[in-house]
Amino acid sequence: MIVKVKEVIEESSTVKTIVINKKIKFKPGQFAMLWLPGVDEKPFSFLDEDKFAIAKVGEFTKKMHELKEGDILGVRGPYGSYFKPYGDRVLAIAGGVGSAPILPAVKEFSKKAEVTTILGARCKEELLFVEEFEKYSNELILCTDDGSCGFKGYTTEKLRELKLESYDLIITCGPEIMMKKVLELSPIPVQVSMERYMKCGIGICGQCCVDDQGLCVCRDGPVFNSFQLKYIKEFGKYKRDECGRKVRLC
Repeated sequence: MIVKVKEVIEESSTVKTIVINKKIKFKPGQFAMLWLPGVDEKPFSFLDEDKFAIAKVGEFTKKMHELKEGDILGVRGPYGSYFKPYGDRVLAIAGGVGSAPILPAVKEFSKKAEVTTILGARCKEELLFVEEFEKYSNELILCTDDGSCGFKGYTTEKLRELKLESYDLIITCGPEIMMKKVLELSPIPVQVSMERYMKCGIGICGQCCVDDQGLCVCRDGPVFNSFQLKYIKEFGKYKRDECGRKVRLC
């Protein structure tokens, strides 16, 4: 599908939201492949039916940040698995731009469940979509590495202070090391949104396969549950580069 850029919103010094002129139905946690003519195609989680949050991390996303109203963009999707509601009390944990796929899940889950959200970033200026999370969360806990807003420390440090048994489900997206720690600390079911280097987006090329399980992040993920993660040995330890080689997470 060819669309036009309707608006570009600067969320922080490194994140912009691209608003397109068409709405696409999706489920929280799913993604689309965004194509820049003459440049490349990459996967991005839906922020809303017509919105994608783009963090500037490389040449492609740098070009995405240069888009302006009226520019052409290709979109195909939605693809992948999604966050599935479970129980009456949900704990959502988002780190950095991982806030993007978590926000629509919080919006959806809040219709039938009580949602507590832990939102983390390096500093106050990098906390994303705070007003939206406040609107849809029963409780919002802000965390910053430098203490410039809310709790000083990582989201996983704050997590230790909560009575996790009082929740029915944890959903999380952010740095993989953070999500791995969440999984280790949690006594209840967890759903995580994983990120891997993708090419086709539909499970054909095998670029985003994890371990030897035959699971592809684009087809079987990006959202995986606790049971699946037990068998993904590279989760929280390795990522893969554009050639499919394992690279140890810092």
